[in-house]
Amino acid sequence: MSIESLARQAVPFQVDLGRRFRATHCRTGLVFAGPSGWGEFAPFADYDDAISGRWLAGALEAAFGTWPDPVRSQVPVNAIIPAATVEIVTEMTRAAVLDMGMTTFKIKVGQGEGQSTADDLARVAAVRATLDELGIEGAIRIDANTGWTLAQAHTLVAQFDEAARGLDYIEQPCVKLEQNAQLRTATHVRIAIDEGLRLASDLDVDLLRQAADVLIVKAIPMGGLRIALDAIQAVQLPVVISGSMDTSVGLASGIALAGAVENLYGACGFGTGTLLATDLIAQPLVPTDGMLDVARLSPDAEWLDVATRKVTDSERELWIHRMINAWHASAEQLVSGDVREAVAQW
Repeated sequence: MSIESLARQAVPFQVDLGRRFRATHCRTGLVFAGPSGWGEFAPFADYDDAISGRWLAGALEAAFGTWPDPVRSQVPVNAIIPAATVEIVTEMTRAAVLDMGMTTFKIKVGQGEGQSTADDLARVAAVRATLDELGIEGAIRIDANTGWTLAQAHTLVAQFDEAARGLDYIEQPCVKLEQNAQLRTATHVRIAIDEGLRLASDLDVDLLRQAADVLIVKAIPMGGLRIALDAIQAVQLPVVISGSMDTSVGLASGIALAGAVENLYGACGFGTGTLLATDLIAQPLVPTDGMLDVARLSPDAEWLDVATRKVTDSERELWIHRMINAWHASAEQLVSGDVREAVAQW
């Protein structure tokens, strides 16, 4: 089987979000099955072929490769708070604690979407106030997604730390690792690095250690568990594993990585099931007592069919060509020899 025929056999999907996330109301992509399980290829629309190739390598590993043995059977999960009103944030915080047992919260800030810094600070304060009301100390993290300049970060980190009454960490405040390294020397708040690892063309171990207290690692966008574990081993920092707004089927890769990591810092970013209105399984994957089991998932035929029927023929063709282009741009070089051979022979 060539990558072209595999792409033609892949099943397109669209699942809906309950609330706007990254300027979209849905997630689209392809899923395909191999001898190891199901892989999900769903890079965001603004990613080029080379970056998308990393996502494809991770998906192919899930379908045709092997995952390491876990060192834990469950992983802790943090809740995700998107841009929303204080009333909705309060409701989401209460539900996360009372219904799902999550006590660590990651709050998106600096994302625009009609949200000002004052709005962001109000959401952080609302989470803290709700935790106080519930008698939970909890932990609050914020994610700026590279949205701040270094000058802004020096001021804003202190403001958000005060609103949270102590941040667990701030994720990727500035674009460049050098900027985050400078910020790290000027604040007591931990700095976590996501894009500076995931989107880097080369692994600059020394600079990552200067810029980060914690590494945020995403299995599929890194190119799969093998590549992610190699990076974790090289950098030797505590890690938090995060999803990439996957369906519950795709999320299994990240959960498997979290299950295999020795130096896990804390709760991982797998609370995205609370943001999904529909999924490839009957109910989106959400934690129980703040934990998710380390296990593979397959789509339910009925729900996969529902998700597939939402994709137009032209959208399907776009995704097929995107998968083929991603293979040739980088995935073919990123996958292991066994996966490359399996794709060719399947």
